[in-house]
Amino acid sequence: MKTIILSIALFLSGLSLALAQTKPYLNLVDAQRITAAATEKAKAEGWNVVIVILDDGGNLISLQRMDGVQVGSIEVAQAKAKSAVFFKRPTKIFEDAMKAEGGARIATLPNAVGVEGGLPIFKDGVIVGAIGVSGVTSAQDGIIAAAGIDKY
Repeated sequence: MKTIILSIALFLSGLSLALAQTKPYLNLVDAQRITAAATEKAKAEGWNVVIVILDDGGNLISLQRMDGVQVGSIEVAQAKAKSAVFFKRPTKIFEDAMKAEGGARIATLPNAVGVEGGLPIFKDGVIVGAIGVSGVTSAQDGIIAAAGIDKY
């Protein structure tokens, strides 16, 4: 009986390990590719920004601060990416809601950033992370973030 229980336990632990390894995730190479594409767009437009890539838990994978960008944009880019990954939607949705009548309640949501420039990153329909960009106008930040995602 002990052998059967041990065999079942080993099978189930192996199965859970196999399932855990098949979940899509964002690796460093992916983050660097997204950052490079976003950087290319920012440079083409003459915009200096901070570009942040987070994993699906809101943890930092990469951060790039271009020359001349204000220090405050580091935390803003991280907050935009965190909002996008936690809510699985672009931060522009929150910005638009803030502008709408009664939209001020959005400001009370924890981790909801009402400024464009944060986009979730999906792989095979599963959220794997987010990009956050800060340094120019929110619309320009959103253009740069989208350029990064487009190359993913």
